[in-house]
Amino acid sequence: MDGQGRGDRRAEGGRLMSVIALVSGKSSGVTCSALALALSSPKPSLLVEADPAGGTIRAGYLGGEGSAATGLHRLAAADRQGTLAREFNQHFVSLDRDNTGQRLLLPGLTDPTQAASLSRTWEPISRLLNVMDQTGHDVIIDAGRILTESETRLSTTRYPTPLLHRADAVLMVVRTTQASITAAAPAMRVLREELAHHGTGADALGLLLIEEGSFNSSQVQQHLQAPVVGMLAWDPDSADVFTHGAYKKLPRTLLRSARTAHQTINELVTRRRVQLLPAAVPTVAGRAS
Repeated sequence: MDGQGRGDRRAEGGRLMSVIALVSGKSSGVTCSALALALSSPKPSLLVEADPAGGTIRAGYLGGEGSAATGLHRLAAADRQGTLAREFNQHFVSLDRDNTGQRLLLPGLTDPTQAASLSRTWEPISRLLNVMDQTGHDVIIDAGRILTESETRLSTTRYPTPLLHRADAVLMVVRTTQASITAAAPAMRVLREELAHHGTGADALGLLLIEEGSFNSSQVQQHLQAPVVGMLAWDPDSADVFTHGAYKKLPRTLLRSARTAHQTINELVTRRRVQLLPAAVPTVAGRAS
């Protein structure tokens, strides 16, 4: 395990917020799921659109609001100029209709060809996300469909792999259909190896299910050999609002299920933090034994 993985996370075990990365083996509703978790978080939240295929929330859910001068695509230049840490939060936009700053978005790439420029910037971004506890925000990362460079490694040039290495949990979004489960299986194998050798451990990997098909959670869990950490309702109306604009009345079914999912996700995060804390040193008469 390298220095970016388990050792670093032990030092962060006391944090009150969490960093959750959502991924897929194929298009499975990652962005809608990430948006639902961000909007339903019991704490302030930051949604990071890190999908190398490009961001869609600003043009969709936010109805085109905001300036193209802000967003992930500007951070590579800031990193090269040595101003990344200072400029980072200047690229957040509000997801709240009342602009309270409780729900924030770091908008994604405007063009997939921009992804290569971020290959050296993902690592410093990952460190900045892991100090967001100073503002009390949960961080939800939309990492989209995974990109690999071998059967056991995620891409280090075309994919935000360092964000997954430092995440408290990495959740594969899977619809409860045969096609989605089949597409997720090879991606799960790569993620398991990646997190075991370069992340915080393979036990960071879990499943976030969208209840679209006929398979139940036990069947999906058995097939993919990972725990189901959350369930999201199949709610096409909410998905339509999240995809095409927030200027309609928000359906509540998906958000209710996302709030419930937060409870089990937080249980996973809490359990892992305890496991990653340094072992207590026995003492005798006030001195280390």
